[in-house]
Amino acid sequence: MNISILGGTGPEGAGLALRWALAGHDIIIGSRQVERAKAKAAELSPRAKGATIVGMTNREAAEAGQVVVLALPAAGLAATLPDVKDACRGKVVVSTVVPLTFGGPRLFTPPPAGSAAEEAQALLGPEAKVVAAFHHIAAHELASEHPIDCDLLICGDDPAAKATVAELGQSLGLRIFDVGPLTNAGPIEGIAALLATINRRHKIKSSGIKISGL
Repeated sequence: MNISILGGTGPEGAGLALRWALAGHDIIIGSRQVERAKAKAAELSPRAKGATIVGMTNREAAEAGQVVVLALPAAGLAATLPDVKDACRGKVVVSTVVPLTFGGPRLFTPPPAGSAAEEAQALLGPEAKVVAAFHHIAAHELASEHPIDCDLLICGDDPAAKATVAELGQSLGLRIFDVGPLTNAGPIEGIAALLATINRRHKIKSSGIKISGL
């Protein structure tokens, strides 16, 4: 599959890019600055075992990808997504975004829409098929070579889009749980804030989540 990752030069986006490349997908890394995107693609390519990784602007990447992944800072959604709205029409758009504010009274700071994924849906319009996923996999884990030891929770309003995202998760060796409509994205994003707190308190980098009883 041809996957574009907007904000792909950051740790989470780059980690997903490498994991998916190793799973056989073609990767387009997007950035506001094309030079940064190309530099990150060149950095990752030697580890990709022959898979294609290229760098483009965010807009070019959104136009070129079959699936568009948002690995942007939450504060950057409003500035970035209107420019790629047309390119995302009819496509599966995966929001990995977690709205966190470090140093304030609340770590998890969702937007008025209720979640970053719902904000992305509002900015991209109803023709984009937004699915919230991949929040609970630490960048540190993605950058490693061992199997990822956690489950994947996904939510969205389009069943076919969720099936596509489940396939992407399965290609990384993850067990997938569909947890309902996009309105459940807020709780999913909030769990990522809890994991960040656990990591900090226990001086680790890779806490995750698993669903018991199934």
